[in-house]
Amino acid sequence: MKNFFLILGTGMLLIACGGEDKNSMETVLASNDVATLQAKKDALVTQQQEIQQQVKQLDAKLMELNPERNIPLITTFVASDTLFKHYIELQGSVETKQNLVITPEMGGILERVYVKEGDKVSKGQLLAKIDDGGLSQQLAQLQVQADLAKTTFERQERLWNQKIGSEIQYLQAKSNYEGQQEAVAQLKRQLAKANVRAPFSGTIDNVITEQGSVVSPGQTALMRLVNLEDMYIETDVPETYLTDVTAGKEVEVTFPVLGKTVVTEIRQTGDFINPDNRTYMAEIAVPNEDKTIKPNLTARLKINDYTKEEAILIPQSIISENAEGEQYVYVLTEKEGDKAVAQRVIIETGKTQGDIIEVLSGLTPGAEIIDEGARSVKEGQSVKIIAQ
Repeated sequence: MKNFFLILGTGMLLIACGGEDKNSMETVLASNDVATLQAKKDALVTQQQEIQQQVKQLDAKLMELNPERNIPLITTFVASDTLFKHYIELQGSVETKQNLVITPEMGGILERVYVKEGDKVSKGQLLAKIDDGGLSQQLAQLQVQADLAKTTFERQERLWNQKIGSEIQYLQAKSNYEGQQEAVAQLKRQLAKANVRAPFSGTIDNVITEQGSVVSPGQTALMRLVNLEDMYIETDVPETYLTDVTAGKEVEVTFPVLGKTVVTEIRQTGDFINPDNRTYMAEIAVPNEDKTIKPNLTARLKINDYTKEEAILIPQSIISENAEGEQYVYVLTEKEGDKAVAQRVIIETGKTQGDIIEVLSGLTPGAEIIDEGARSVKEGQSVKIIAQ
């Protein structure tokens, strides 16, 4: 019984000591009393200020005991003169001036085709023949008359040289002979149109019309002749590059389908600016020794529009900008071992190529520039260089 009262007394004492705290956050919020709420807020603000002051004191002591604790760790690189080639990227398609669909000059029946697809032909080679519609017979008859006119003229000329006969007889014979000769030549030219010949050397890519078909002059497509030796690419260049993209400039040409890249140059630029898209034409020669490059093939072009032999190049990622819009980077000064001081340097930049940008002024060769950590340092701040 004695133990029971002892335990009961102890429990009541604990309940009394652990009763509800009048200053707890729940109690203060539940009071809905402005004065109580304000007093609680003021107490917390004072406590916060005291904690902040204590943190500052701890930071100062830590800095005193470990001065390198808050020094930024950075990497650097040395500015140097480098060859800089800037490129503009465009697209174009492969062309050839010797890609021709051949049509006949004479209408009639396609009597004979002498070539097939894939055949190599030479300039002037006979490709096909069209029925001449009796012109060859007419030529034979006209040739007989021309031969007679020639004989008559030659005899009349001998007589005239001997002062026999009249001058009018001699002139008539001469005129008749010359007229017959011209008629024969004209008919031969007409008859020659029945023969379809290669206008240039190349390969028969496609025979379009089979022999026996009726063809029309200048309309019926007979075959396609292609020469892959003189290939080029045409592309439209924005007018802003008019003074930079000129004949002789280096071009890197990539053919995605072939997985092939060749280096060539611009051989011609146009003198006309298209008013619709403000571009001008550039023609780029394409070497094609293995004949893998075909007409109308798509190509990606990198045209070297700007070259500088000695340029300072830096990553764009390390450049910052101040409130005045000036660009700057940090360089090292007062370097001792792996310790140095960061100094802000205002720079002027030029052309970019990928992630690299050219520095026109502000940096000199030999300057040690902060790379990694460049955006975490401040002017005059001590830094520590770590090995890359």
